[in-house]
Amino acid sequence: MPNLGGWELVILIGVLVLLFGAKKLPDMARSIGQSARVFKGEMKGLRDDDEATRKDAPA
Repeated sequence: MPNLGGWELVILIGVLVLLFGAKKLPDMARSIGQSARVFKGEMKGLRDDDEATRKDAPA
């Protein structure tokens, strides 16, 4: 995965502002954060279920 330097980030943010507008960017970031939180919770639940299944299974 390529490393992004300072100028690359500035250009990327500028392009995003031009494409989506400054008003929509906070809403988009908020929804991405909520999605990541839900995904993390679901993955934790799957891990807990898997561990419970392993403990219940006969050896």
